[in-house]
Amino acid sequence: MSQNAHKNTHLYRWLTAIIGVPVAVYLIGPGPRWAFCILLCFVALTGLSEFYGITVPRLPRTVRWCNYLLSLILFLVIFKGEAYLVPAVIVLWALISMTFFMLTHRASDHQETTDIAKSVFGPVYVCLPLAMLLIIDRYPNGNLWIFFLLSVICAGDTGAFYIGRRFGKHKLYEAISPQKTWEGAIGGLLSSLVAAIIFLHLVPAVHRLDLNILILVVTLSVTAQIGDLAESMLKRNHGKKDSGRILPGHGGILDRIDGLIFSIPILYMYVPFC
Repeated sequence: MSQNAHKNTHLYRWLTAIIGVPVAVYLIGPGPRWAFCILLCFVALTGLSEFYGITVPRLPRTVRWCNYLLSLILFLVIFKGEAYLVPAVIVLWALISMTFFMLTHRASDHQETTDIAKSVFGPVYVCLPLAMLLIIDRYPNGNLWIFFLLSVICAGDTGAFYIGRRFGKHKLYEAISPQKTWEGAIGGLLSSLVAAIIFLHLVPAVHRLDLNILILVVTLSVTAQIGDLAESMLKRNHGKKDSGRILPGHGGILDRIDGLIFSIPILYMYVPFC
């Protein structure tokens, strides 16, 4: 990438953040909860569409749109407080895909099994973690916990990017992501810890600063970096550089939430017991 192209990408990244962050802050914070739900639905469906575009672009439209509809139902039932229906939605992701391929594909082909697996894995990988944010939001200070999570993950991502560029020498996992380094990963972890300490100082109602919260932050940061590498693996396996182009300077939605969707389940398990 040329120096001018790199500068343009860097500029686009900051412009996208300047526009997107205030909107996200309003919808997660004082905004109506239905609007927050719509935001999550949009992110989930866009991310799912990008996942299918990467891994199984020829997935039949019927299966694709049925999974989109079921994903919308997932968010709706959680928003309405009917979380007991979530297992049924997850099972239907599998049953509808299997039924469609059984009725429409007569020839014996192992590729069909692969396509079924990808069609089911997509919603579980992308949509289900984002839906967990709706449940976290229902707990006391739930939206503050979501802000905490975003602060930790975004700080870690930013720290890893800049520290890796400045000091990175030792490759983290060259076969999957040649640009990532151990120095960047450690910088991302330290940035997450600093962000968490500052956040808890400014918003003490969330949690006191203790060993438990520090362990949580380390776990969130590590899982987020694993999530980043996992999405890089998907793209590399299918010869893709970005998951999409919806976010100038950032790529696709999936490129932005890859670490988040790995870390959400960790916070989901922590919040009820804190």
